[in-house]
Amino acid sequence: MSDKTATVAAPRGNYKQAMFIIATLFFIFGFVTWLNSLLIPFLQQVCELSDVVAYLVTFAFYISYFVMAIPSSMILNKIGFPKGMSLGLLTMAVGSLIFIPAAQMRNYPLFLVGLFTQGTGLALLQTASNPYVTILGPIESAAKRISIMGICNKVAGIIGILLLANLLFSDTKEISDKINTLTGAAKEAELDLLAARLVTPYAIMAVVLFILAFFVLKAHLPEISQDDETPVAATDGPDQYGRTSAFQIPYLMLGVLCIFLYVGVEVLAIDSIKKYGEYAGLSGDVAAKVPIWCLVALGVGYLIGVAAVPKILSQKTALVICAVLGAVFTVGVLLTSGIVSIVFLVLCSFAHSLMWPGIWPLAINKLGRFTKLGSALLVMGIAGGAILPLVYSALSTSLGGNLQLAYVIMIPCYLYILYFAYTGHKKGLPA
Repeated sequence: MSDKTATVAAPRGNYKQAMFIIATLFFIFGFVTWLNSLLIPFLQQVCELSDVVAYLVTFAFYISYFVMAIPSSMILNKIGFPKGMSLGLLTMAVGSLIFIPAAQMRNYPLFLVGLFTQGTGLALLQTASNPYVTILGPIESAAKRISIMGICNKVAGIIGILLLANLLFSDTKEISDKINTLTGAAKEAELDLLAARLVTPYAIMAVVLFILAFFVLKAHLPEISQDDETPVAATDGPDQYGRTSAFQIPYLMLGVLCIFLYVGVEVLAIDSIKKYGEYAGLSGDVAAKVPIWCLVALGVGYLIGVAAVPKILSQKTALVICAVLGAVFTVGVLLTSGIVSIVFLVLCSFAHSLMWPGIWPLAINKLGRFTKLGSALLVMGIAGGAILPLVYSALSTSLGGNLQLAYVIMIPCYLYILYFAYTGHKKGLPA
C-alpha cells in the first residue's frame, strides 16, 4: 500500500468534514468508554458485588470487541464505512437504553447486557473509524491524526467522569454511611434510589446517540478507495505480495497481541485507580475524580504526539519511549506508597498516550485488500481491556487484597510492546 493509494479519494472540503465527524465519533468513544472507571465501584455498591464480580463491567464491555470485530468487518464489507459508523451509533444508543430498566430493577446481569451492547456498537465504530482516519492521509502522519482523535477521546472522558462523578459520588460518604446502618427493606429501598441516579444520564446519552447516527448517515462521508484493494475475496488468490490470508501476515498478528496488551494496561490503570486511590488513603469522593488526571495525562501525551510525530519523532520511536516509560512508572507504583504511588499510576496513563497511535499504523501498514479484516483483528485485540483487569483483580485477591503488588502484571506487557516497536512490526513487512 503506497502513500498515494492509501488515502480516501475526497476533495479537501470533504476531508475537513470527514475529520470533524471522525473527531466527533472519537469524542463519543471517550465519553462512553471511560465512564466504566466510575461504574465499577458504583455498581459494586448498588448491586452488592465482590471485587472480582464488579470487574465484569470491563469484561462485558471489552469482550464485545473480540466477539463482534469480525462480524463488524463483514458488515463494513457489505454497507461500507460511513453507514457502518451510523449503525454503530444506533447500537450504542440501544445499549444506553438498556441501562434504564437495569437501574430500575437494580439488575446487574442486565447492566452487563447494556455494557456488552454498547461495546458492540463501539466495536463497529472502531473497526470503521480507525482505518478510516489512518488511510485518510499519508501513513507517516497517521499517528498525528490518531493523536488528534485521542485528544477528543480523552476530553470527552474527562467531561463524562466529571458529570457522572458529581451525579453519583458527590455525597458518597453520607450515602455509604447511611446504607451501612440499614437492613432489610429499608436498605433495599435506599439502594434502589441510588441506582435510579443512572436513569437520566443514560436516557440523555441514548437520545444524543440516535441524533448523531442520523447526522452521520446524512453527512455523505467519502468511502475508502484504495487502488490495491480489489473486490476479490482473500481466499481467491494471492495479493501483490503473495499473501492469501490476513493470518499469513506476521506483523499484523504481532500487532493484534500488542493492541491486546496495550489496551489491557491502559484500561487497568484508569478503571482500577479509584479503588486503588481509596486503598492508598484517599476518601471516596476524591478518589472518584482521580481518573480525570489519568485522562489529562493521556491528553498531554497526545498533544506531544501532535507536535512531535512525525516531524521530531517517528511513530516507532514514540512507541519505544512510551513502552520504556510505562515499565519505569509501574516500578514506581510498586516501590512507593500513598500519593506518590498514585501519581506514578497516573503517569502510566501518560506513557499509554502514544501507544495506540504508534501500534495501529505499524500493524496496518501495507495490508492492501486485507485492510478491513486486519482492522477487525486489531479491534479484537481491544479485548485486552476485558481480560487484564479481571486478572489483576484475581491476583490482588490471591495476594490477600494487595491492590498495589498486583500491578506487577503490567511490566511484561510493556516489555512486549517494546519488542513490537523495535522488531515485531518488521516481521513479514513487504519491502
